[in-house]
Amino acid sequence: MAPPAGQIRPGRYLAIFALIVVALYALVFFTGDGKPHPKLGIDLQGGTRVTLTARTPTLQPPTNESLDQARQIIETRVNGMGISGSEVTRDGTNLVITVPGEGGEQAKQLGQTAELAFRKVVNAVPATPPPAGTTPQAVPQQQGPGDQQRAIEEAKALRQSTDPNVQMQALQALNCAAEDPLRGNDDPKLPLVTCDREGQQKYLLEPVFLEGKEIANAQAAPPNPQAGEPGWTVNLDFKSAGAKTWADFTSANVGQQAAFVLDTEVVSAPQIQEPLLGGNARINGQFNQQTATDLADILKYGSLPLAFDQSEAETVSATLGVASLEAGLIAGGLGLVLVAVYCLLYYRLLGILTILSLVLSGGVVFGVLVLLGRWVGFTLDLAGVAGFIVAIGITADSFIVFFERLKDEIREGRTFRSAVPRAWLRARRTILSADAVSFLAAAVLYILAVGQVKGFAFTLGMSTVLDLVVVFLVTHPLVAIASKNKFLSKPSVSGLGAVQRLGDQYRAARKAASTTAKEA
Repeated sequence: MAPPAGQIRPGRYLAIFALIVVALYALVFFTGDGKPHPKLGIDLQGGTRVTLTARTPTLQPPTNESLDQARQIIETRVNGMGISGSEVTRDGTNLVITVPGEGGEQAKQLGQTAELAFRKVVNAVPATPPPAGTTPQAVPQQQGPGDQQRAIEEAKALRQSTDPNVQMQALQALNCAAEDPLRGNDDPKLPLVTCDREGQQKYLLEPVFLEGKEIANAQAAPPNPQAGEPGWTVNLDFKSAGAKTWADFTSANVGQQAAFVLDTEVVSAPQIQEPLLGGNARINGQFNQQTATDLADILKYGSLPLAFDQSEAETVSATLGVASLEAGLIAGGLGLVLVAVYCLLYYRLLGILTILSLVLSGGVVFGVLVLLGRWVGFTLDLAGVAGFIVAIGITADSFIVFFERLKDEIREGRTFRSAVPRAWLRARRTILSADAVSFLAAAVLYILAVGQVKGFAFTLGMSTVLDLVVVFLVTHPLVAIASKNKFLSKPSVSGLGAVQRLGDQYRAARKAASTTAKEA
């Protein structure tokens, strides 16, 4: 037989909660690495934060579509490199890469445009300082976008000219030690005068005959001294159309050089010994294992639609992260203590139930954090810790709504035992409404926010949901048990003595009014 409305079988609810906790911590201790600790973000365990500033050939603000595409490509590169716990977010026209722990040096290379192109070598000369009286092709310290745009246009006019005389002048005047204004801004349909990555050779190249988007796969290969490759190389596999173009070019240009140009720099310029009909190519450019692997991964996941300058690379030390975590834990512990003291002074027995519920809620939150870190890579940062601290107030507020409703029922003349089911029915709607509003606010903030604010919104929303679990399965059943216990329901123990005296006065007044009405 079902209990009356508002009344429950508290043992059943507590048993359900106990099963949830047992299942949760069984997953914590017996899955994954079995270590009960959440995954920490960059500001708690240290790491690297890299800010990339986008630039376009016209110096106009980049479009949202190109920024989103660049963010997705960089995010794919991060995942492909196995850097766990990282995040790529937009901040206006900037992209911010955060990498917790190790992997900071790899993160600094993720902003490469990686626009690989294949050009035929027309001429190659050793790189030497520019002759006296010539203007090196560098980007001076620009004071405004107009100066930078003029530098790009002048570099194009000189270094991408179709006039042989101008090409030779550009080849002689080019300063390989200076920053290249054409990086990410060259025209693939025009010839190009440029340097190699080491700044030791200058090249005059024909227009692009094969673009990097025709690459199907790229893979780093270890040294092979027997094949004359003492260093690491990058092996390329072309798509069907690219394989045909490469085969046709190598067949028609045996004995010539083909330059592999990455972001306007020549990575390598091997001589074609024989036709290459297998749809593959090899880049050898004085790589070590790390640089070859980085380049292969970048080429594998595609080139960026924009050029980026690394405007900031911030390294957060682990020591600072530990100090920040300690400060967050102290703030959270202080908040818990203040809430506990307030509840004990104001509610007594009900305050003890509040503290117990908060402790159980914290245990559930911790277990969920550990599993989220393993399953979806969720990292806890300082903003997330702030979300949990705010959630303490939300959880305590649910208890207060229930307890105040309970006191109202007792003031109206009901006993502690009879007031609990009626108070729960009325408080439940308020608790659900308040938590629904909090969760909706957290969800909207998570959708619209960027960066660490998302961590705050996520933990706030998660804590709000778990608050309902604890209130429904723990707090309400414990109060129901206390109301049925002779010792715990004593006014001196429950802390409801003053309220019950008001209730007794209310009942006496109603009884007196009823007697007077009957006599009249």
